[in-house]
Amino acid sequence: MESVKRIAIVTGASRGIGHATASLFIDRGWQVISCSREREIKQINDDKNWLAHIPVDLANAKSVNSFIKKVNKLLDGQPLGALVNNAGVSLKADNQERLGCLNGDIDAWRDVFELNFYAPLKLSRGFAAALHKGGGAIVNVTSIAGHMIHPFAGSAYSSSKAALSALTREMANEFAALNVRVNGVAPGEISTSMIQPEYEMLIPRIPLNRMGTPQDVARTIHYLCSEDAAYVTGTEIWVTGGQHMS
Repeated sequence: MESVKRIAIVTGASRGIGHATASLFIDRGWQVISCSREREIKQINDDKNWLAHIPVDLANAKSVNSFIKKVNKLLDGQPLGALVNNAGVSLKADNQERLGCLNGDIDAWRDVFELNFYAPLKLSRGFAAALHKGGGAIVNVTSIAGHMIHPFAGSAYSSSKAALSALTREMANEFAALNVRVNGVAPGEISTSMIQPEYEMLIPRIPLNRMGTPQDVARTIHYLCSEDAAYVTGTEIWVTGGQHMS
């Protein structure tokens, strides 16, 4: 008898860590519902286990509410095995200058927090019942920048990721009553579209002497959603090649 395939939701799945995560979950036998701002994304593969891609602006409250309703209708009472809160944004000035606390628009900070912090909270609440039914797991993608001053990541991004780390702890405590585990993954310098040429100067600070790949992060996310991590909750795993030790 074929085992029931578990379902995962992966946000920000159009590129980078999100796309790698959706692809890995499918390769390992999960069914995936992906979302991003883009209406269409690069084909993950031809596997029928890619259930749907739903375009959504997770920084917009109405769009988030609509997405939750659409996905719960698509699930139609089926249990949810995993929610991966990966979507995020880091703002730069027009001249690519780092935006700190003394420059930049305060309204832009609100936009960053809406996507990087509030969206994971709203989605986790919106899918709590389905996750409870599936004995599922939530993984919030945080950042090394949420724990230390980063030379390129802006202050709004770093602050929002620090808040997401704290939210992960609070959620783990409360969602445990639903038999839902909540953990975080804190990437360091990962080769994605967010990485600019100047990031090369950071490689000497990385003990493993290379930037990470989206697949490095995806494999850690999958571990936290798997039965191998059945007794792991309220933790945050560094995926930095050791950079966080410096």
